[in-house]
Amino acid sequence: MKRAFIIALGLMVAQPSFADSNLPAAYWANRQLPDERQETAAQALMDQIRCLVCQGQSIADSDAELAGDMRDLVRRRIAAGESPNAIRSWLIARYGSWISYRPTTEPAALPLWLVPLALLVAGGLLIVRRVKVRGRK
Repeated sequence: MKRAFIIALGLMVAQPSFADSNLPAAYWANRQLPDERQETAAQALMDQIRCLVCQGQSIADSDAELAGDMRDLVRRRIAAGESPNAIRSWLIARYGSWISYRPTTEPAALPLWLVPLALLVAGGLLIVRRVKVRGRK
């Protein structure tokens, strides 16, 4: 029993060291494209794509290995002549609309747009009503 506990404890402590890959970073992960126009387009797109690991950062800002792979993918596709909109559409098709920081127009996102507006209208009506009640006193 004691031996099993020590083994389990050892595996839990060693687990984070197994999380990192020993592979080198993707070629274009941390390099800029030679064509300045293409690099500008790549940077603009990478700022709009959410890191799948960090979730609160774009792939341009993230140090996660997967974000580096995605930066490499974006730069390779732009260097090959693919448009940023086509790359963004491909990423959304593969990972879902959540991956993009740009707001979506899907019907499922409609409550995200309407609820804040409804709350503003309700708050405005409440204020008008309160002002009218205080004016009558």
